[in-house]
Amino acid sequence: MTVRKTIMQDMKLADFPEEIDEQNGIKVYGETSWENQLAVLSHYLHNNGCIQSEENKKEIIYAIREFLERKKGNKDEEITDEFVARVAENPIEYNLFSDFFNIPFPDPAEPRFTFIDLFAGMGGFRLAMQAHGGKCVFSSEWNKYAQKTYLANFGEMPFGDITKEVTKSYIPQSFDILCAGFPCQPFSIAGVSKKKSLGRETGFKDKTQGTLFFDVADIISRHRPKAFYLENVKNLMSHDKGNTFQIIKGALEELNYSLHYLVMDGQTYVPQHRERIMIVGFNRDIYHGKEQFAFPEQKLATRSIKEILDPNVDDKYTLSDKLWSYLQNYAEKHRAKGNGFGFGMVNLNGISRTLSARYYKDGSEILIPQGDGMNPRRLSPRECARLMGYPDNYRLNQVSDVQAYRQCGNSVVVPLITAVSEQLVKTMLAD
Repeated sequence: MTVRKTIMQDMKLADFPEEIDEQNGIKVYGETSWENQLAVLSHYLHNNGCIQSEENKKEIIYAIREFLERKKGNKDEEITDEFVARVAENPIEYNLFSDFFNIPFPDPAEPRFTFIDLFAGMGGFRLAMQAHGGKCVFSSEWNKYAQKTYLANFGEMPFGDITKEVTKSYIPQSFDILCAGFPCQPFSIAGVSKKKSLGRETGFKDKTQGTLFFDVADIISRHRPKAFYLENVKNLMSHDKGNTFQIIKGALEELNYSLHYLVMDGQTYVPQHRERIMIVGFNRDIYHGKEQFAFPEQKLATRSIKEILDPNVDDKYTLSDKLWSYLQNYAEKHRAKGNGFGFGMVNLNGISRTLSARYYKDGSEILIPQGDGMNPRRLSPRECARLMGYPDNYRLNQVSDVQAYRQCGNSVVVPLITAVSEQLVKTMLAD
């Protein structure tokens, strides 16, 4: 039996260029980059009618033509302007875009609310929000490998760099919830202090300019969603002696949102110790600070690492003698100095350490014992995905093991995000 490969599976890394064009910030194909064309096209397909401007309609037609040209390959078929225009008017009527819909995680048939997915990564926030009836109307992720994984699972290519105005221009004016697992960057408070000393007021633009959080705050300021849900590392609370979090908190409150935040541990839902801060905000113009929101109850681990392990894994995941010897010697050297640096051998009846984006290097933080006479092994990418709460029908094979490890290590714990999202959505939709 032959298996038909989809357009998405046929894409080569050359389709996701690494070279930077100094003028445009991206390598271009024709008028725009192929990845941006895919973003325009896939967003249009999933949100038919949401893109209204004449300029965006031209982009859609251009993207459809480019897609059809690539799909036909070397076949001697003419794609006329009239045909492209008809397809653009009603794309679903034409059986040309099935690859964007033959996906494991489609949009809900009857959405209850809309959301946007910033710093989207593997789409953990999207899985959570879709589980409660949410429809994603915009996604953004700069990493080309994460874009491929996201496209394979949701049929939508995320737009690229959210710090660029051209990317922000694709965000619909109205949506209900903003989701963002934004990276933490240091804030410079020197300029803020100087303005205060001169008796001048400072706004979030002064306080956060130059950081990725600024772009989150900027989008909240422009679009005024009903609510937002942000996730970050636990250390955000203590970074720069607490100044970083105070700037973030102050900026969000200045935008007239009431805040709820809590450090939560993923071990309530998956067999992994993973502490992250959850920040939920509600628009005071709508809820007046009277929303009845509460984070879900936190519990100690109820699952063990052995539940996510495959009985048979490829030998390539077993540590080589050289690497295993190195890790043991490294750990012993640091033990002799009185500190705890070293590998993490898992108790199969317990939980693991925190999975990191560097796991692909040696797997040292989470090693699986394999019995006497055998070196331990690292988790497979599928096992890492399970450790983050992704279901087994989530597609991982669009990228290499190295990239899959990185994406899992950078991801959110899906069932934790889903549990918090349930409370957020229930509060937002309450009469």
